[in-house]
Amino acid sequence: MALPTTTPSSWMRGLDLPSRLLETGSDDYELYEEDDEFVLNVELPGFDVEDIDVSWDDGMLNIAAEREDEQRGERRTYHRRFRFPKRVDDEGIAANYTNGILKVRLPVEVGATARGKQIEVEG
Repeated sequence: MALPTTTPSSWMRGLDLPSRLLETGSDDYELYEEDDEFVLNVELPGFDVEDIDVSWDDGMLNIAAEREDEQRGERRTYHRRFRFPKRVDDEGIAANYTNGILKVRLPVEVGATARGKQIEVEG
């Protein structure tokens, strides 16, 4: 059996699954490091600032948003977690929501290095 050569979202269309069930959704955020801080931009159009909850817990950034539209009978939710490879100064984390974009700045602790080790791959 040959594996599909197209993207998962296109070859799975005919399977009658919910459209976002197996997609990664990774195109809704941008994460980069600049000037000794991580910068995370998350697209959250249609939410109000009161709908968004951002929390930091033991090296993990949690972003959740929930909005109910009673007129349409719809409920929108968003949830994503991010783990960072360096220690972050949790007292310096700042978040701002403007024009549907949540921007979170996470300053890296001075002298922080990535933790971990190299894993040898055997073959």
